Amino acid sequence: MELKRVVVTGLGTLSPIGNDVATTWENAKKGVSGAGPITHFDASKFKTQFACEVKDFDPSAHFDRKKARQLDLYAMYALVAADEAIADAGLENEGIDKDRVGVIFAAGIGGLHTFEEEAGYFALHGEEQGPKYNPFFIPKMIADIAAGQISIDHSFRGPNFGTVSACASSNNALIDAFNYIRLGMADAIVTGGAEAAVFPAGVGGFNSMKALSTRNDDAQGASRPFSGSRDGFVIGEGAAALVLEELEHAKARGAHIYAEVAGAGMSADAYHITATHPEGLGAKLVMENALKDAGMKPEDIDYINMHGTSTPVGDRSEAKAVVEVFGDHAYKMNLSSTKSMTGHLLGAAGAIEALFSIKAMNDGIVPPTINHVEGDNDPEIDYNLNFTFNEPQKREIKAVLSNTFGFGGHNASVIFKKYEE
Repeated sequence: MELKRVVVTGLGTLSPIGNDVATTWENAKKGVSGAGPITHFDASKFKTQFACEVKDFDPSAHFDRKKARQLDLYAMYALVAADEAIADAGLENEGIDKDRVGVIFAAGIGGLHTFEEEAGYFALHGEEQGPKYNPFFIPKMIADIAAGQISIDHSFRGPNFGTVSACASSNNALIDAFNYIRLGMADAIVTGGAEAAVFPAGVGGFNSMKALSTRNDDAQGASRPFSGSRDGFVIGEGAAALVLEELEHAKARGAHIYAEVAGAGMSADAYHITATHPEGLGAKLVMENALKDAGMKPEDIDYINMHGTSTPVGDRSEAKAVVEVFGDHAYKMNLSSTKSMTGHLLGAAGAIEALFSIKAMNDGIVPPTINHVEGDNDPEIDYNLNFTFNEPQKREIKAVLSNTFGFGGHNASVIFKKYEE
């Protein structure tokens, strides 16, 4: 069968550097850091006391009291980002067949705060009160509920589920949406990811793994991908949503087309539960698979939005993989890690980085990798590669690849290209 072409017609986000797409993108171009002291809880006894939190978010501005009681914070973020993307795409306009519109939305963890509250209450009071749980405990906590809530709010009755593959989750959601549409199983799908894990269990858990930066005296400079002094990632939160749509369906209704989804790849490291393969074997394979699926050559890619978490092993292996896959062309591309600004949004990382990739292509501007100090180099990283350190760079971008790698060895890459008739 002939595969259908898939395009992006809507964007939405709620991020540590902006509460909508326009603000987030402007701050990304400027190299603004979203890091600061943790406000969601008292982190004074934690090894890490800072994060990239969403700022000035008021649930009452988006949800009535009854609805808010039914939602974990991660689902609130998802619904707000999805609403922006759906409005941007005009996906509720008259004539849309909602039986053919789906929602595939990711979370790496889901309702962690809800779990903490309910389990903590039982630990304190369970002995005298017995099991007394909020009736919304399970539907607030589960990682698929954001997809369900979006579909309920907008009456979208097409394919509906959540994807969970740690930090690759929302790229996997994008890939699933892409495949369902190109196979003809839906006309449009709202996809993306959300996460809200800046709570004691999230910060404490990652601290115990020694995964987080502990640069408490320099929160805004702590996320420094590809720099020699990097000491771990900065946890972030938020959501991003994209509307993927079958090309002819989008054209028929006059939708604005941001980009075309050219192809996607998946792979496994099959190596370690948390560490990437030191030689980047899984990262190499996933990029090769994405290029093959897109029918593109390495030299067709102008920019890679790197996974680039600011962890010692991960950054090295990804940089090695890029050289392995792209050869001489690796030194002609721009590379950057927007996690240097947003922190690591875990299950939402792929979605917000897809958004940055598309905006970079539309505007001809590569967002920077901030916080690199000249001479702060890792001897195992090739600095002849253009990591777009500290300042954005203008260039024509016809195609961009976005990488995500997750605990468990999950790898997912998506390629976007400029839409042409």
